[in-house]
Amino acid sequence: MTQAPSYYKHHIFFCLNQRANGESCCAAQGAQDAFDRCKSQVKAAGLAGPGGVRVNKAGCLDRCAAGPVAVVYPEGVWYSFVDASDVDEIVERHLKQGEIVERLLVPAHVGR
Repeated sequence: MTQAPSYYKHHIFFCLNQRANGESCCAAQGAQDAFDRCKSQVKAAGLAGPGGVRVNKAGCLDRCAAGPVAVVYPEGVWYSFVDASDVDEIVERHLKQGEIVERLLVPAHVGR
């Protein structure tokens, strides 16, 4: 069976989960700002929409120890980021050029 082409070339999900009990969470580490930055960068680069990139909010992605985190599909590549320049690098290198940003990868063993 032939697989249909994906609606989006890349789909990036940002964990925006907020924990009320003081546990570590992506929302407390600037995830909303990173999401907003990514969305505006993708739009400004003309990458948004069908055949391009979709930037989405997500609830807990269960990788809290590496937070804040985002995951890019269809590759299933997990990133952690610190500031706007990290987000810009993910947009430029991964979402535009298809190159994984090795220095921002979440180690496979890191979970909650």
